[in-house]
Amino acid sequence: VKLTRNTDDPQLVFESMNATGKKLSEADLIRNFVLMDLPPAQQERLYEDYWFPMEREFQGANEHRFDEFVRHFLTVKTLSIPRLDEIYDAFKDYAAGQAEHGMTRDELVVELSRNAGWFAAMALDNESDRSLAKRFRDLDQLATVAYPFQLRLYADYADGKLASVDFAEILDTIIAYLFRRAVCRIPTNSLNKTFATLAAAIDTQDYVGSVRGRLLTLPDYRRFPVDEEFKEALKSTDLYHLKRRGYFFRTMENHGRKEEVSTAEYTIEHIMPQNANPAWQDALGADWESVHDRYLHTLGNLTLTGYNPEYSDRPFREKRDIEGGFRDSPLRLNQGLGQLENWDATGIEQRAERLADQAVGIWVRPNLSEAEIDEYRRKFNDSRRFDWSLTHSILAAFPEGQW
Repeated sequence: VKLTRNTDDPQLVFESMNATGKKLSEADLIRNFVLMDLPPAQQERLYEDYWFPMEREFQGANEHRFDEFVRHFLTVKTLSIPRLDEIYDAFKDYAAGQAEHGMTRDELVVELSRNAGWFAAMALDNESDRSLAKRFRDLDQLATVAYPFQLRLYADYADGKLASVDFAEILDTIIAYLFRRAVCRIPTNSLNKTFATLAAAIDTQDYVGSVRGRLLTLPDYRRFPVDEEFKEALKSTDLYHLKRRGYFFRTMENHGRKEEVSTAEYTIEHIMPQNANPAWQDALGADWESVHDRYLHTLGNLTLTGYNPEYSDRPFREKRDIEGGFRDSPLRLNQGLGQLENWDATGIEQRAERLADQAVGIWVRPNLSEAEIDEYRRKFNDSRRFDWSLTHSILAAFPEGQW
């Protein structure tokens, strides 16, 4: 298609042609919007130096994540979450606004490229720091809602304002916050506001403390569950149908290990089976039906195994003693099962208590004194030190349930 310079708009022609053919991704549209009307030399330089290396990070199975990245990038920059099908339009609006404030096209591409590199480190397993990489993988399994805040953290980390060890501590706190809330079945529709406003609480002179202090002073529906609430939920809730059960059991099995066990090879095992056959009814006693209904999918009755077909609905002692049974299991989650004679409500409760104690020590809630929490609460309510006008403007940009 031949166009006349300064007369035809190549981007409009491109968009019109695209509407009649194969639908392109938001990334395709953004690339052409950014580069198409530049002089050839500038276009080639920006493409070769910035856009192509960035695009290469999102190839293959990760292609769809470029749109996700731009959405998080725009959330950080505009304090508004664009709809998935409106990312391109939102980017054009952002670029136009930045141009009005003097940002050049080169600066726009460099800014996008830098943030894409940070996102790739966190979401695409490109991080070279092994300690951070492990935490990024955990967060990517838990939720994507924290990515706008994580981009802010990584920017300060890249600029030398946030040390690696402090970054890791903050990530541990975010992981614990997200997972505890998931186990306690606290609604997630407030999380976007939580992480959109969290950056306003950062005190670079007290980086870790200010983030933790803010999370510990959030109101009830955005709360950081205390140990007692978390522990009780772990023991009583249906963990078998928890979306993050794979992450939970993998972490429980491998916490503290230098040589991790690949739990992807194992399946979830109900020690007391889902089918309570006559042998199990006898083992559970006269109140077997109540025990079965109450404990079946709870922590105390769940474990990992590679012998699920062999275990089937066998009585407990057979599961314990067959080849590959609980007595021979190398998994930490199965420790103690090989020494038991029976499996009933008492055994389930005792095991749940022990595992819940371990979980409390893994997903740790920051241990601040009441005096320290009160001090942070006063700080975040002191308009001279905490910009509530910014917080309110951010809150207004995030209606409930929008994510």
